[in-house]
Amino acid sequence: MNGGTTTILVCDDERDVREMLQEYLTRRGYDVTMAENTDGLRAALAAGAVDLVLLDINMPGEDGLTALRNLRTEDQVPVVMLTAAGEVFDRILGLEMGADDYLSKPVDLRELEARIKAVLRRKTREDGATGVPAATPRSAKFGEFTLNLEAAKLFAADGSEVPLTAMEFSLMKVFAENRSRVLNRDQILEQAHDRSWDPFDRSIDIRISRLRRKIEANPQKPQIIKTVRGIGYIYDPAS
Repeated sequence: MNGGTTTILVCDDERDVREMLQEYLTRRGYDVTMAENTDGLRAALAAGAVDLVLLDINMPGEDGLTALRNLRTEDQVPVVMLTAAGEVFDRILGLEMGADDYLSKPVDLRELEARIKAVLRRKTREDGATGVPAATPRSAKFGEFTLNLEAAKLFAADGSEVPLTAMEFSLMKVFAENRSRVLNRDQILEQAHDRSWDPFDRSIDIRISRLRRKIEANPQKPQIIKTVRGIGYIYDPAS
């Protein structure tokens, strides 16, 4: 954020959508930068600080999913995907590739603003932006990995940092704060996402599967974040 102002980058090939989002978000106090394709997206990111990206999936040339995959190799800026109604397959791919949230078109502007605020709140907490230094960093062990809850960073046994998306850190934080407790999907989503979720929403399974690929020796037989059949998940470092 520059001088307290949040900068949002809108990347969508539809001019009407870009202008609608720009007008609404500007009225709500955000700085808005626009790009009509992924080349413009990369140029805008290189030109200055961006706090959040609204990224359309279906665009001519390089699509949003490809852009997201490439972006995640070098940048952890929060990304909210915009998807056409009914594109379940694309939404799942977006979550697996590291999107922080998604919203279907046509966009409800009030819901969009609520999603943006929720993602930015998580990012602020994860960056330790409260300005109050902790006397002793809190941490949690996830197998051979250590999650620093104050710095919002995950470290491997050799001390190297393992990249996490905002949602991945939120999930690990929820498990760390609920050690040895079985959590159902609604409980996990409620604590990690700051908003109400459809009880049939399966995105939590996708996100945990992606997280397991980073921390489990064998993601097919997880030993750190375990599945409790018919209920949900448990993190039990003492087991």
